[in-house]
Amino acid sequence: MGGDGGVAPIIHFVFVHGACHGGWCWYKLITLLLAAGFKATSVDLTGAGINLTDSNTVFDFDHYNQPLFSLLSEIPPHHKIILVGHSIGGVTVTEALCKFTDKISMVIYVAAEMVQPGTTSPNNSNMTVGEEDIWEFTYGEGADKPPTGDVTLASKLLRPAPIRALQGIDKLPPNPEAEKVPRVYMKTAKDNLFHPMYQDRLVEKWPPSQLYILEDSDHFAFFSVPTILFAYLLRAVSFLQL
Repeated sequence: MGGDGGVAPIIHFVFVHGACHGGWCWYKLITLLLAAGFKATSVDLTGAGINLTDSNTVFDFDHYNQPLFSLLSEIPPHHKIILVGHSIGGVTVTEALCKFTDKISMVIYVAAEMVQPGTTSPNNSNMTVGEEDIWEFTYGEGADKPPTGDVTLASKLLRPAPIRALQGIDKLPPNPEAEKVPRVYMKTAKDNLFHPMYQDRLVEKWPPSQLYILEDSDHFAFFSVPTILFAYLLRAVSFLQL
């Protein structure tokens, strides 16, 4: 026995999706983790997945992240939270880390934005696909106003991303306590969307405690190499002291 109040600690993976996706994109990883005896939960951010909010009405990054904040606040203290973010979801998990530092045991970035609080992203010019190539904008407030969402790939389970909320991400202030939480980066080596060289710059600028390279993965490792990603998640948490 151990953990809080004599209750045995439980490793609890919490998964955060990137733009246009929802909690559903992690279903292969969650299935594997549950079968291995872990607790695993995914979240739909505001306007994503089965969250019914119209993404055209989501203008604020905290509003977009609120479902994750609500989930984290409800998880009991004997759960050792492993927060996992993908792509732009990396910014969400870093903000959550700063807000819930005492509850989070590890943060894992899977081909994700990993920016140290108090700093800005490294320059990524010529390393990512241009906006004109990946975004098809919607204008929920009228064509004469800034775009409110994008609909590229927004078919079947995909949802328009709240582009105004994502463009309004503010630089987080320095947070020395958050710096103490172990971080892991998982690089996708065959990523045509989130360039591997840009991922290298993120790692160089804010070195994690562990680095894994998914050699055969495209941007969506949870689809292209789920069993390898699963193995790396287990290896990463094996270093935790519970």
